[in-house]
Amino acid sequence: MSKRYSRQSFLGDHSETYLADTTIAVIGLCGGGSHVCQQLAHIGVGTIVLVDFDTVDESNLTRMVGSTPEDAESERKKTEVLQRLIQFINPKVNVVIAEGPWQNFGLTLRNCDIVMGCVDGYEVRDELERFCRRFLVPYIDIGMDVHKGVNGYGITGQVITSLPGGLCLRCLGLITDERLALEHQKYGAAGGRPQVIWPNGVLASTAVGQAISLLLPWNRMLPITPMIEYDGNRGVTWESNRLAFLKDKPCPHFESSTVGDPFFKISSCCHGQLPLSCD
Repeated sequence: MSKRYSRQSFLGDHSETYLADTTIAVIGLCGGGSHVCQQLAHIGVGTIVLVDFDTVDESNLTRMVGSTPEDAESERKKTEVLQRLIQFINPKVNVVIAEGPWQNFGLTLRNCDIVMGCVDGYEVRDELERFCRRFLVPYIDIGMDVHKGVNGYGITGQVITSLPGGLCLRCLGLITDERLALEHQKYGAAGGRPQVIWPNGVLASTAVGQAISLLLPWNRMLPITPMIEYDGNRGVTWESNRLAFLKDKPCPHFESSTVGDPFFKISSCCHGQLPLSCD
């Protein structure tokens, strides 16, 4: 093991080689996605696929790691900004640029070891998960919300790890027909959701930890938790209480664990429109 990764030796004798041979896609490169890319570069993932169709604007600067005022002024592509950040951290990382809607890069994504979704919107999450299930690719989803309450604002979030044959986003209550219908009615007019940098950092770190646990058996007793919830007001994470009610129950939404979703077609995604902002 090289000196660079010597402090990660607890991950396993050959962890440096395994990580260097790993390909992870990050879809949505602003709040959570920029943190994820930064950490994957530091930890030594060999290939990072950057997927986003958007450019940097001034409102991104409060939460997009690696972005600068000059990037916003010049409307630089988010993929370019994250490529710069990754290669500044680790020039050996192979960065694959996927500029545009994720549906344009199906062949690239199906060959990834893990897909990490850091997107804003339920429909795009639903489509990403169905795509990943179709090709038996682990999908890790990050989401956060800021909501107004009686005493002020509350910050909540979750990290869901959707594995072939395991619980899915619908099982865990994140995706519902009602949410999809409401979002579709407001398609293109939902506006920007409140975001702030520190919850994105917590959720991104949790998601990267889940990804590394999938790749490396650094603790054989460590389970892959399907859903981790986050209370940003109290600064705590915990295994979702939903899991106690779903214990030993099979996922009814993706019945086959060997061929994924055989009816999924990437051409049907987004109804011919760009997905909601990868934010």
